[in-house]
Amino acid sequence: MDEMNRAWRLLLLLTLYRIFLAAGFVVLMVSGMQPMPLASSNPDVFYYSSLAYLCISIASLYPLLHRRPHYLWQAYALTLIDILTIIAWMHSSGGVSSGVGMLLVISIANTSMISAGRISGFFAALASIAVLAEQMYNVAFGMGDRVNFSMAGLLGLTLFVTAILASVLANRARENEQLAHQRGIDLKNMSKLAEMVIQKMTTGVVLIDSQRQVVLTNWAARQLLGAHHQQTPIHLQYFSPELNVHFLRFQRTQPKNNKLLINNGVESLLMQVVRLDAFQEEDGQNHLLILEDANALAQQSQQIKLAALGRLTAGIAHEVRNPLSAISHANALLKESPDLSAQDLRLTEIVEQQTRRINRIVEDVLQLGKRDSVQAEHLRLREWLPHFLSEFYQVVPEAEPSFTLEPPKQEIEGWFDPAHLRQILHNLCQNAFRHALQAQDPASVLIRFGHLTQHRGYIDVYNNGPSIDPDHIDRLFEPFFTMSPKGTGLGLYISRELAQANQGELQYRSDQDNGTCFRVVFNTALVKME
Repeated sequence: MDEMNRAWRLLLLLTLYRIFLAAGFVVLMVSGMQPMPLASSNPDVFYYSSLAYLCISIASLYPLLHRRPHYLWQAYALTLIDILTIIAWMHSSGGVSSGVGMLLVISIANTSMISAGRISGFFAALASIAVLAEQMYNVAFGMGDRVNFSMAGLLGLTLFVTAILASVLANRARENEQLAHQRGIDLKNMSKLAEMVIQKMTTGVVLIDSQRQVVLTNWAARQLLGAHHQQTPIHLQYFSPELNVHFLRFQRTQPKNNKLLINNGVESLLMQVVRLDAFQEEDGQNHLLILEDANALAQQSQQIKLAALGRLTAGIAHEVRNPLSAISHANALLKESPDLSAQDLRLTEIVEQQTRRINRIVEDVLQLGKRDSVQAEHLRLREWLPHFLSEFYQVVPEAEPSFTLEPPKQEIEGWFDPAHLRQILHNLCQNAFRHALQAQDPASVLIRFGHLTQHRGYIDVYNNGPSIDPDHIDRLFEPFFTMSPKGTGLGLYISRELAQANQGELQYRSDQDNGTCFRVVFNTALVKME
């Protein structure tokens, strides 16, 4: 469509050229100021042919503006009229020696640019034949002084060369235009692809110029900086004051390490500053700020370490279980001996208890190997938690009278691995019930869940047991730390690791109204109840 529009515009310009040329000749003839040798042999033929050419050119504007018929047919018709009119001008001006025939070169060149191909050679041949016919006419009617076959042949050769060159150049121009158009499409597609990739990146990208104007940013950067509604270009100070302060500090100090840690009290970000030498300006330099969530990076690093630790502990646990199984089996055989004294029988019971304790520790350690295999699902907590509690009551039936589940006013869909959440809550509920039994009042455990923000939810497990010693709070999540003689000290540690593997948190909270509380924080999708 664009190529056709250009052809119509070119044809319109050529028609305007014809109107201007014919009108100029008519004005010269009417004023009697035509230069020699124009109209030197037959002024009437020159004048009337110019007038007819002017009228035809003006009339051709109507089909041209309505674009009917096809532009090629209009171009062919106008070229035939050009040849006939110019031959008439040439004959009335003294023949081929007058130089008027050179106007044919312009007409043939124009036709070759529009049509190209063999048709341009056809019109060049037709114009050459017309020139030779005019020379033969002069010979036939005794106008020998106006005959010059050598010049006519040279004009015909010029017409052919013009047609060939114009056709070749037009084809080359079309090919280059199509190539440039295709390259433009490719470049546009690559630009859109690059923009889409940048926008989909989880790493934040902020491009600032020498005046600290934010030129480009992606969704991840806006998410990390909390600048969701800022429109670019905008000064860095107004886009993110914290980022502006750290960038100015970087410019002043120019550290060898181009990575800075930004802590705004809520999130920790790792900022990397990249100087863009390819976009150097006269009065400064552009910079690219690459932002990453430091907590997420630390979590990824921890996941890699824990994956290796899980493989190591699995190997160690396997090597421990084999001799442990042999000890347990030998102790069972020894216990069946009729010759054992009461003291020896007591010793076998101690061995059995301790082997079970070691086996439980090994099983807890093996859970670390499952931390990096997360299969998160959307869990509707109003349905999932009662089902979990029914399973918990089957394991600890004496706990059922002490537990209360308080549902929220809105449904919460938690994004969590069901097996991980089941293990976390089982540990918390078991600890809460055991702790609540130490209270002077009847044991009470309250489970409450809801949403903190639109994208974060929580599950609280309260118990009315005695408060935890402040000296022990900082060590609650340390491995092998326990306040129960029968505990392994790995329950809270593994629960916290499983929560972090699901992009959540396990927190200890002290609540004066409800007692001791452990909170599980997780990603949510808020759904209103019907």
